[in-house]
Order: sequence, then C-alpha cells, then structure tokens
Amino acid sequence: MAVLSKIRNRSGLLLIVIGLALLAFVVQDLFTKGFDSISTDVGSVNGKDISFEDFRVKVANTEKNAQNQGQNMSSMQASNQVWNQEVNIALLTAEFEKLGIRVGEKHIIEIFKNDPSIGQNPSFLNAAGKFDLKKFKDYFKASPEGMQFLQEKEKDAELNAKYVIYNSLIKGSMYTTNTEGKFKYEAETNKVNFDFVMVPFSSIKDSDVKITDDEIVAYMKTKEKKFKSEESRELDYVLISEKPSAQDEAEIKKNVDALLLPSVRYNKETGKNDTIQGFRSVTDNVDFVNANSDIPFDSTYVSKQDLPPAFAEQLFNLPTGQVFGPYLFNNYYALSKSLGRQAGAKAKSSHILISWVGAERAQPKEKRTKEEAKVKAEGILAQAKANPGMFQMLAMTMSEDPSVQQNGGDMGFIDRNTGFAKGYKDFVFSNPVGAIGLAETEFGYHIINVTDKQDAVKLATIAQKIEPSEATNNKTYEQATKFEMEAAEKDFAALTKQMKLTSNPAIRVKAIDENFASIPNQRQIVKWAFDGSTKIGNVKRFEIVNVGHVIVKLKSIAPKGLMSVEEARPQVEGILKNKKKAEKIIAKMKGGSLDAIAAANKVTVMNAIDLTIENPNVQGAGFEPKVVGNAFTSKVGQVSKPIEGNSGVYVVNTKSVTKAPKIQKYDDYINKLKQQVVNYSGRVMPALKNDADIEDNRADFY
Repeated sequence: MAVLSKIRNRSGLLLIVIGLALLAFVVQDLFTKGFDSISTDVGSVNGKDISFEDFRVKVANTEKNAQNQGQNMSSMQASNQVWNQEVNIALLTAEFEKLGIRVGEKHIIEIFKNDPSIGQNPSFLNAAGKFDLKKFKDYFKASPEGMQFLQEKEKDAELNAKYVIYNSLIKGSMYTTNTEGKFKYEAETNKVNFDFVMVPFSSIKDSDVKITDDEIVAYMKTKEKKFKSEESRELDYVLISEKPSAQDEAEIKKNVDALLLPSVRYNKETGKNDTIQGFRSVTDNVDFVNANSDIPFDSTYVSKQDLPPAFAEQLFNLPTGQVFGPYLFNNYYALSKSLGRQAGAKAKSSHILISWVGAERAQPKEKRTKEEAKVKAEGILAQAKANPGMFQMLAMTMSEDPSVQQNGGDMGFIDRNTGFAKGYKDFVFSNPVGAIGLAETEFGYHIINVTDKQDAVKLATIAQKIEPSEATNNKTYEQATKFEMEAAEKDFAALTKQMKLTSNPAIRVKAIDENFASIPNQRQIVKWAFDGSTKIGNVKRFEIVNVGHVIVKLKSIAPKGLMSVEEARPQVEGILKNKKKAEKIIAKMKGGSLDAIAAANKVTVMNAIDLTIENPNVQGAGFEPKVVGNAFTSKVGQVSKPIEGNSGVYVVNTKSVTKAPKIQKYDDYINKLKQQVVNYSGRVMPALKNDADIEDNRADFY
C-alpha cells in the first residue's frame, strides 16, 4: 500500500477553515487518572459531546503522520489543534444542517481532483490523464485498511465540499449597494476646514486621577464579551537556575587543556601505567575525539562562513595537523585540529524544475509526460544559455519548485553529503562556476546554474560543555528548598529580595496552558495550580531538567466570567482616566470664543485644512474621527460644545464645508468596498464560536 502511505503523508485536501488534517501528537498522559475518575467527554459544543475515545484515536492516528513527516510538536499543541478542528467541524456541521446543504458525488470528485496526492496520482488517472473516481475506489477496496482509509477520505471530502458551498453562500450574500458607494465617495471627497482648541489629556497628571477596582468592573460589565475570561490562577514564582560556577568553568578548561599533551593512565588489565598520546600527536583523531568530546566527530567539510565567527580566520587558515585552542564557543570549551582543506567543497546553485505527471512530489503547471517535460526543459535551457542574466526571471516564471520559485531558484550552498538528489549533486560538483546545464532526477528535469563554490576545511574538534558540577547543583538545591520552606510563611517578594534572587511579575495561567512564563512544556505546574487540593498561599518547588528549580506560590483564583481586575487594568485604566480627565478639562473650557477658551487653558488656537471623514488626522493631534465628524455637522461660524477625542478635549469652529461634486456612477467606490467585503467571510468562525456554548474539559485528561 505504498500509494496509501504516500497519500497519507502528503495529502492536502483543501480543508480551508475546517482543518480536517489530524496534525497532532499522541497525548502521553491521558490515562494517568483512569477512566473511572473522569468524564468520558473532552468537551461539548452547543450540547453536543466530543467523546474522549474519538478524540484520543484521532490524536493517536495523527502522531503516526506527524512522525512520518518529521514534525516536532508538543502534546498540548497537538491537543489544541485537534480541539480547534473538532469545534470547527461541530459548528459548521450544524450550520450545514440548518441550511440543508447536501453534496453528491460530483462535488466529492472536485475535492479529490484538487488534492495533488490524489488528483495527479498516476494510479488514479484514466487513459486521457483525467482523475477516475472508480480507479481510486477500486484501488482501496482490496484491503480492510484501504476501505477504512477510503471512507475517511470520502467523509473529509464531503465536509469540504459542503464548506465550499457554505462559503460561496456567505460570499454571495455580501454585496455593496449604490448608496454605500455614494457614501464612500463623499467620505473621501467632502472636505472641512475648521479652527479648534485642544486641551490634551496629558495636561493632567496620571497620579491626580485614581481608578478603583469597582470602576474597572463596572466598565467591563458594559462590554462583557470583550472581557470574557476563562477560569485562571495567578502564581508568584522565582527561578533558581542550575548554572556552572566560575570554578566549574575553570575546571572544564583545565581538563580540555590537559588533552593537548600526553598523559599517564593506569591499565587495570595489565596492572601497568599506559602513556596516552595527546591531541597534538595522536593519529587516530576520530577515536580520540569521540572518547573525549561531548560532541561526536564530524567528518564534513566546513566553509569559512560556517565556522565560529570569532575564530573563523584562525580555524580556516590552520595548517594541516596543527591544533587551535582551547577556545570558548556556545558554552563549550573546544580544541580543533585541522585535517586538511578541500577546494570547491561547497557549491551554490540555482535551478528551474520541470516535472511530469508521476514524478516525485510533482506539481506540474500543466499535465505532461516525461518526454514532453524534457522537450520543455531543453527549450528553457536554450533560453538560459543564450541569456544567463535572465536565469532568475526564468526560474520565477517557469519553475515548478514552489519552495524556491520566489527567490529565483536559489538553492543555497550544499556539500556532497547534503540530502539532494544524486543527479543534481553530480552536475553541481562536476561543473565550474557559471556552468548552465540539464540534469534528471526523480523530481523532474533541472536546468541548473552553478553560481558559486567555496573551499572548506575538515576539523577534528573536541568540545566539552561547561556544566555545573555536582557540588554546585547541591548548593542550588539547598537554596531552592530553603526558599520553598520559607515562602509558605513569608512575603514572597520580600523573601525574593532577601535571598538576592531575580524578581518576576506574577503569571496568570489557564487550565489547558502548557508553558509557564518563558519555560516550555510545564503542564505539571499548571496542573498543580488547578488541583482541587491546592489553596491560595500554597507553595511548591518544581525541578526542571537543564533549567533548575521553579518555586511557585498560588496568589489568587479567578473564576470563569469577567477577567480579573488585575488582568483588565492595563486595558481599561487609561480609558477611564481619560474620561475623568475629560470631565475636569470640560469644566474649564468656558468662553464665548476659541480665543477666550484657549487663553483660559493656556493653549493656542489651531486650524485644520481639507480634512475628510476617510482621513480624519488632525495636524498636531492625531487620528480624531469624532472631532472631524462634529466639524462636518456643526454650523459654520459657531463654537461647538466640548468634544471628547482620542488625545484630549476639543472645541471647534467650522469655517467651511466643501461638498463633493455630483457624479453619475460610483462604481470605483463600490469596487473599493467590495474588496473589504471579500475578507468578511473570515469572520464566520469567530462569530460562530462567540455565540456558541463551548465546554472544554481537556484539563481533566492531561
């Protein structure tokens, strides 16, 4: 079933929002609590349950696909992706049912045809090179595994086909009227001139205006959807890192230094002392490096630009057999011995790929046979040779390798060990810089331009990592446990200062969060914070490999509903302070003219010229649509009432309003609005989620 494996690994049905591809790793600890102690559902959408068993199977299946594709994803990232797709499917399926959307075989065929791994697979094409649904189905009916796979594919395709119809209905319902086009025209073209006085909010000190917690809560209640929040925990924490001491670093350097010279070691088998050659004189460099280095021997040649920048000159020009070091690089002490230099060991090239139906990872712009592909490639080769300066443009317009199409086909530097197709590497390394020619690989025909070559050196490098010693780690452990014990009774911030540790702002976490502060993969901390037995004031130390000790203290618990005052204050406080400042400013904006008002507030009268509704940027003040809108509607020559703007409080005196000349059609303005409307369909899923009753119980399983 090689084709089935290939489709599974590379299938790209146009899932758009639905995200039906199950991109996730298996959740390793789903079973730790046992089935008897937890719900059988990971959540629900509008009362429809999402069973744990189905969720687990999808995650497990996805793990296999992700591993095959070399993806690196944490279990919670995987869970989030699967959860989002399940929610999307549930919401959209309900919409499909309400609208009575149905699809037939022709819709499913279109979805299959648009999937390159199916629609362009030679196994599923008829004699005319067209996708044949019968051949596709017959291929998988030969085995139970194939039948199951076919059913899954057809189910996915059916959902996608329904979504295509659904999305078309949404787009079709969005239109722009002539009245809207007229308004757009007038908003861009009507102009207003006015004089104004502006007293900025900054004229009143922030410290003179206080905002209470009750005021923040009252404001949030007027916009409950915006400030809706899940249940959360606030945690104080300190990180006590496991770091090597100066003594540890000196010891590592001493050990590396000692490798340069011969040493005497006792041989238990012979009962005698053996003299071990030093790195300078040893001939078996591979064994010596692997016996003494934390990084194994690397046989590849390295160009100058890939060497450690601070030591590139010395290492690149090191005579064969000579040793450089010890030197410090990336938290390692290192010694490097030159094993020689190779001319042209690295090569840079650009290419244009022309593939055929059936070639590996083929994405031909047109269906063609291998013979037709060769003819086309030879034609492009002739153009490239005739005008080498056009190679980049030819690659951008003709190449069928999307990964490098936009950068003119540039493949960067490679060496003979780089995982490129053999035919490609053979051409690049057997031809000089400037050569342009044709090479065949399993991916297609490549028109190749060799653009650069570099010499490279082979180095035998001993690198020992600078790590904390056992004695240093013991001191760190003692410090961490002392902090943990004392933090339960003492003020957390005061203790942090007393023990000369780095102070951190409190962290707020939600039940399914995975990371803690800047430390990834810390579900253990989040689970402890949400455990029913953990109370406010409880303290716990967590030992994290290669990081150190994190000591956390539960500071507060915020139930589901409005976000906490502490969380909302940064968003709300400035708004409420400006409202209070506006009240104080308005009380002083008295006078029968702008000059009188300006004098009373120690500011000057300014003017705004030719502003529009579309461009309400007031010079010296900024974006002020409310002010400009008032200027348009105020009577000419009359001083307005105070207007609360974005930057301060304004009083305006409109000098003139110039109306846009009448035109017969507003097509250009209607088209501008249509471009905005096209993007509105992307708001469908957020809108459906916002109105849905979604219950997420995944924290019970992780």
